[in-house]
Amino acid sequence: MKDFIFENKTKVYFGKNQMEHLGEEVSRFGKRVLLVYGGGSIKRIGLYDKVMTELK
Repeated sequence: MKDFIFENKTKVYFGKNQMEHLGEEVSRFGKRVLLVYGGGSIKRIGLYDKVMTELK
């Protein structure tokens, strides 16, 4: 096996109104990010619109 380093940092926010931290967390990576999601349920339940609002 070849030598390698694996790092997996994870920060999880629990509780009400934690989506408010999304903008500040994502901004650490620059002004452009790639949002990847699966089927249409994220749009159907309104989560997509909430995420987009927080990122603006």
